[in-house]
Amino acid sequence: MQHANVSIDVFIAIGGNLPDNAGRSALLNCRAAAEALRSLPGLHLAGLSQWYETDPIPAGGPTYINGVAWLVGQAEPVDLLRRLQTIEERGGRLRSVLNAPRTLDLDIIAIGQTVRDAPDPILPHPRAHLRRFVMQPLADLRPDWIHPVLRQSAAAILAGLPRQGIRRL
Repeated sequence: MQHANVSIDVFIAIGGNLPDNAGRSALLNCRAAAEALRSLPGLHLAGLSQWYETDPIPAGGPTYINGVAWLVGQAEPVDLLRRLQTIEERGGRLRSVLNAPRTLDLDIIAIGQTVRDAPDPILPHPRAHLRRFVMQPLADLRPDWIHPVLRQSAAAILAGLPRQGIRRL
């Protein structure tokens, strides 16, 4: 449970691999989403990772652009999820099948040390620690960040991940 007037760290994974309806590239969509995060009430953008181009998992389809935004302030999980989904929709996100290519994907990685199994969003993100395309940009920003469940730093989690096709832009 958060305490009033105590700022917490919030990490949002940003990704996409399709152009939007106006033809903007995945990188431009991701940059626009990062800019849109500045307007979230109660939060301010404290940092933004480098952008990475990553091979899709599972294989097939265009490469992804991935990064992580670090926000500081106050956030209620369900409200934040709803606001991120609105940004995704504005970015041309259409939800179809699981792991389908997309114009924009915004995932809450963590909100402070909040741990919740249900309802959505599950916190911390249940697969973030398994994904180099999330942990690499997160470790760029905050290598000392401690996973609320695993109690390991972002740098330690990253060091234990298998190699993946990932290139810094």
